[in-house]
Amino acid sequence: MSAPSPVEVEPTQTPDEITLVAKPWATIVWNDPVNLMSYVTYVFQKYFGYDRKVAEKLMMEVHRDGKSAVSHGTREEMERDVQAMHEYGLWATMEKQ
Repeated sequence: MSAPSPVEVEPTQTPDEITLVAKPWATIVWNDPVNLMSYVTYVFQKYFGYDRKVAEKLMMEVHRDGKSAVSHGTREEMERDVQAMHEYGLWATMEKQ
């Protein structure tokens, strides 16, 4: 019996699409009328370790679009991230991608 062949990636898939398959859950942070934009940027830097430019980009998505997917991973990882966002006072949920 031969060994199973490695998983093949379709040549039309981009690296981002492959990552989404491996990390099927996302933490969504929603806009709220309470937290300052500077505070949301600070939270993204402090908790996720994003540099200022990335943190500001995500914060502006929250502000402008009403929400932003700020992290991707397993269900358990996203449950942890949502809980952390709640502890920082941000409104967050998780969704399957």
